This record gives sequence, C-alpha cells and structure tokens, in this order.
Amino acid sequence: MAKIEGRNPVIEALKGKRRLERILIQQGIGGNKIDWIIDQARKKGIKVERLAKKKLDQMALSHAHQGVIALGEPVKIASPQEMIELAAERDEAPFIIILDQIQDPHNFGSIIRTAYAAGAHGIIFQKRRAAGITPVVVKSSAGAIEHLMLAEVTNINYTIDELKEAGLWIAGADMEGEELYFQADLKGPIGIVIGSEGAGLRHLVKEKCDFLLKIPMKGILGSLNASVAAAIIIYEVVRQRA
Repeated sequence: MAKIEGRNPVIEALKGKRRLERILIQQGIGGNKIDWIIDQARKKGIKVERLAKKKLDQMALSHAHQGVIALGEPVKIASPQEMIELAAERDEAPFIIILDQIQDPHNFGSIIRTAYAAGAHGIIFQKRRAAGITPVVVKSSAGAIEHLMLAEVTNINYTIDELKEAGLWIAGADMEGEELYFQADLKGPIGIVIGSEGAGLRHLVKEKCDFLLKIPMKGILGSLNASVAAAIIIYEVVRQRA
C-alpha cells in the first residue's frame, strides 16, 4: 500500500483518480485544509483516523507529513504511447520529459511538479539505478504526481528509439551541447532528456539524442541542479510554443 504524506499531496490525491483506503490525521490539528480533507474523505467513503503525532512520525518516510498521511493504491504507471495519445487528444505536439537515472527523490518530485505546470504530456524514468515513486517524490511534487502520466521503462535507449519512430525529436541537456537551449527549435514533437545529478547523460543516451542543448554558465560551478536545469529547458519549450 502506498503512502501519501502532506496536506497538499493528500488533497491532490483526493482530487485525482487514485483509490485511497485510509487517511490518518494527527490528533488536535485542524484548519481549512484538514476540514476539506475530512469532508472529501467522508463523501468518498474513505476511513479517517486520528493518531498521535509520534505515531505519524514513525510511519512517515518524507519527514514532512504535516499531520496527514493517506494510504492507498500506488500511482498508476502509463506507457510512452499513452503520452503520445494524450497529446493527440489535446491536439498538441507531444512534449515528454525523459529522466536518465535521476537518483535524488527531491529532484524527481520537483521535475514532476514543473512538467505538470508546463503542460508536458508525461515523464519517462528508468526502472533501475534511479529514484522510484516514493513518499518523498510524491511530497516533493506537491500533488502534481496525481495528474501527470508517468512511465517506468527498463531501457531508456530503446524508449528513445520508440519515441523517434513516433515522430519526436530528442534533445539532451548537456554542458557540452552544440546549441544554447534558447537557440534550438523546440516547438515540434519533442522529448527532453535530463541526466543524473552527478554524471549527467550517459554516453549511449547522448548518442541517441538528435541534438544536445547547453545552458550558459557564467560562474565557476560545473553544472546546475538537475531539477533547475530541467525547469529552464521545459519552460523554454513553453515559451517557444506560446
């Protein structure tokens, strides 16, 4: 059974399609958000329990439960093809984020939040040697995970080939890229690949990309945080499409 920790993540789970079985609320706390959670849970027939803060602290994995933990089914995993079909339903060019071994759950959650806010059609992430969908990822996404398609794949390279066959151009974020991110044409069907926090894009993944994008760096730091770099390029896609 999956855990959803924090007020906003639980609120978004109640708004979404996930089936929840129980919602645990810290004894003695209230307020508008807590009242809304309790009201919606009762309308949906979800059991609500009051527990001591110490008990919730012991259960929480994100260390930021804010007095609320929901228990329910895991996040639904989609497929890359479903993301392309969603784009077609919206009459939009596909816009997909591909994560190459992102390992920090806070970065993963933050990228989910940004991708959803920017109107991306989904995020593809690797099954092994990468962050999975944990309570920390759910909390870091601020509830966006309930509304964005996620696809877990065993091989990023094979998936990139499939996306290319479906008509997407694949752009990798890399400090050695040949184009500045704002000079490239990102208006058409696009997949943006973001590399891991330490190593960046793997060699074979770079070779699979149609082109590599770089973000200009004026300071002495070697690179930006993965979620920051992703946000910059994701919103360049939004800017160009606007």
